[in-house]
Amino acid sequence: MNHGKPVFELHPDDPRVKALASADPRMGRLIALIGSLATKPQGPWFTELARSIISQQISVKAASTIRGRVIELAGELSPAALLAQSDADLRAAGLSASKVAYLKDLSDKVQSGQLDLDRLQELDDEEVIKLLVSVKGIGRWSAEMFLIFALGREHVVSYGDAGLQRAAKWVYDMEERPDRKYLQQAAAQWPSYGSIASLYLWESINRGHVDSGETFNERLASFGIQTD
Repeated sequence: MNHGKPVFELHPDDPRVKALASADPRMGRLIALIGSLATKPQGPWFTELARSIISQQISVKAASTIRGRVIELAGELSPAALLAQSDADLRAAGLSASKVAYLKDLSDKVQSGQLDLDRLQELDDEEVIKLLVSVKGIGRWSAEMFLIFALGREHVVSYGDAGLQRAAKWVYDMEERPDRKYLQQAAAQWPSYGSIASLYLWESINRGHVDSGETFNERLASFGIQTD
């Protein structure tokens, strides 16, 4: 397990990044705009899955507060520690009844060996997703985020991610589509490294480019990068 360091540390000279830029010139210009990027270091995989459940449908600040209270109560985010807590105490820490059930289900499946986290790296992407979504409260999107940010899988495109759809529409200057499938249209140009393309699209939002009020080409020009 690759704990404590980013699973992706990307720069324009990375062979994977260069291959993506060569296959898709517009993505290449986005890479030139962004430059280097790195994902956040990950903790133990169980902790990351528990954090994902706690964070669902609430703000980052609220999730951080509740996570802190749960850790204060249980001592750590581990299967044994969470299973040792009563539902009432976990509710008092700020978790909804459904999230208490989800965390207990995750803890039970990991502790019983039904979900062997140490084996996930040996499985292909769809096998990992199938195992993770068997846990209550973990859907396909959460499983895809785990594949990218925890396991470092390089060929994942999360088509259900609204931010990626929005960034793809901006980068590729797409007309409005009733089906909102901008990402599917863009990803057709990536023979591989869909995760890396996704990281650059997310970063274009994080750095304020997508919401700058400029088109992609205008944004490139303002940074002195050649456009189409």
